[in-house]
This record gives sequence, structure tokens and C-alpha cells, in this order.
Amino acid sequence: MSALSGMSVADRYRSAADTFADRVRGTDDWDAPTPVAQWRARDVVGHLTTWLPALLAAGSPVRLEPGPSAEDDPVGAWTSVDEQLRRLLDDPASEEIVFAHEHIGRLPLPRMIDQFFTSDVVFHTWDLARATGQDDRLDEQFIADALDGMRAMEETIRGSGQFGEQQPVPEGATVQEEFLAFIGRDPRWAPPGR
Repeated sequence: MSALSGMSVADRYRSAADTFADRVRGTDDWDAPTPVAQWRARDVVGHLTTWLPALLAAGSPVRLEPGPSAEDDPVGAWTSVDEQLRRLLDDPASEEIVFAHEHIGRLPLPRMIDQFFTSDVVFHTWDLARATGQDDRLDEQFIADALDGMRAMEETIRGSGQFGEQQPVPEGATVQEEFLAFIGRDPRWAPPGR
């Protein structure tokens, strides 16, 4: 994953999704604990593959076809949502779809996907990678930009219940570690026994 900030919406999604898919394919223990309390590795995939279809249905005419559940087939669940989203973002007609939601407002559908889903894919790549002992480095500029944007809306973010409490930032922390601490992760979390 590199230079996510300078890409088109579709390319940024593809880059983030390719990195996440690599971690999905590299997972051999789907019941591994993750940095998110009470989540197993399969729950990271389950989160990404359930909330977006529901959000799309709540604010647009777009309906994703149901795929396998992450509980039964995490690889299939991710592949199903990912393939449909790529087709959607590659279709120039998607630019004309307006997403409208009481909590998000009105914006072009690709922009909503970029702002909310692509970012979530990037953030949860770290969760899955950490849980399964894979490469957990995230695109530094993307994370720095996300951190700046989220700091500007901290009160709203904390009130949403979507992120945990700010965690202590380790001395000499990287931008990635600062970001993870901001969204409520222990940036130095490791699975038990590792």
C-alpha cells in the first residue's frame, strides 16, 4: 500500500482492499484474538462485510448481493463484498448516485465509500495483521492525513461510540502508533503468547 492519499477513489479502494485481501489470505487461525476486545480474526472480516451493505441500503438504491458469512467463510465473505465494490466504483454511473443519510448527510456515493469504508479497511488491516502475525504497516501519509482529520472532529468521533478511548501514546511513537492510540487501540498490542 503506498501513496493512498494521491490516488483516485477507485484506485485508493483497490490498493487498500488488495492489502487487506493479502492479510485475509495469509490468515490461518480465524479464531485468533484481535486488538478489538471480544473480536476474533473472522470478526474483523464480519464487521467490514456487514456494515457497509447495510449502510448502502440505508442511504442509496445500491444493494450488494449477499455472500457467504464471515463466520462460515471469511475469505469468501471478503471476496464477495470486495468484487462488488470494485465493479461499483469502476462504473462511471456511480458518480451520479447520491448517498443520503441522517448521520452522514448527502454526498456522492463514491465519496462516502472512500471516506467511510476505504478508511475502515485500512484501519482494520492493522487489526487482522496484528492478530495473525502478519505485516501490520499502514500507508504513513494516509494515516497522517486521517489522524489530522480525526483530531479536528475529536468531540464528534468520541461521541459516536465507534472508537475506543484514546490510549497512551508510547514514547517515541510513530505516526501509525499515534493514530492507533487515538482510535482506541494499544499500538503495541500483541496476541497472547507472541
